[in-house]
Amino acid sequence: MVKFQKYFLSIILGLFLLISCKKASKNNTQQDKDLAKILFDQEFGTHDHMKPIQGTPKSMTMLDSILKLDPTHAAAWREISIPYLKRGMPLEWKPLIDKSVEIDPKNWQPMRGYLYLNFYRDFEKAIADFNASDSLTSHLDYPQGHSVDFWRGIAYLGAKDYDNSIAYWDKHITKETEDSGEDWVELEAFLYRGIAYFESGNTKKANENFDKVIQYFTNSADAKYYKAQLLLNEGNKKMAINMIEDAIVDFNNGYYNNRAYVETLRQIYLEDLEDFKSKIITSN
Repeated sequence: MVKFQKYFLSIILGLFLLISCKKASKNNTQQDKDLAKILFDQEFGTHDHMKPIQGTPKSMTMLDSILKLDPTHAAAWREISIPYLKRGMPLEWKPLIDKSVEIDPKNWQPMRGYLYLNFYRDFEKAIADFNASDSLTSHLDYPQGHSVDFWRGIAYLGAKDYDNSIAYWDKHITKETEDSGEDWVELEAFLYRGIAYFESGNTKKANENFDKVIQYFTNSADAKYYKAQLLLNEGNKKMAINMIEDAIVDFNNGYYNNRAYVETLRQIYLEDLEDFKSKIITSN
């Protein structure tokens, strides 16, 4: 009975959309835009199991209908672009996300920077979008739950501009510490600042940041992997083996830096840890 009701409602909604879209004039009325907002909020504004799966015919048809009603609906342009992004189709994705940025740059330009960074490793374009957000709004933007300073820290690390990466990590960590306390700063902030110091040759500062990760979070395969390298370089073979073994345990328990859909910058794998353990064992 419940399935039948859902099916019936879907048919009614589909017919309503068809009629509404046919009535939509070339110069969409406010009524059209209001309807588009209601439909988008109802279908895509929730995070529950009833939300249409991205890229399915139902989802794409619904978004097409919404955009016919209101071609200025920036969130709908962004939503319809995501299936192409996740399927590795940049030629189809870019014009759609660009449309959302053109209509509403305050909300979607920093988000486009996040996508450039994490899906395409286009550090230059990502940084440009993050920088633009500084002039677009009077507040610090937080795309995907992290500040643009956080994302700039990663982008500059990817570009191997260590000075700028560290500067933005300093800025981000200082603000988060002042707002909530150092123990509330994300693990990744200390980890990536540590990696920036590690790759630029400042082993002392690198070690301090990896220690912060372990101090506040205890379990981190990434921090322990880098600390094992530092310990081996110092000639502490036994401590390096203990550290890399701890890193392997943490990794197997899921305590490593990763994100859904994409490989994180400097992401480690179990093979990296096991190979380094073998290197320690065979070292003089």
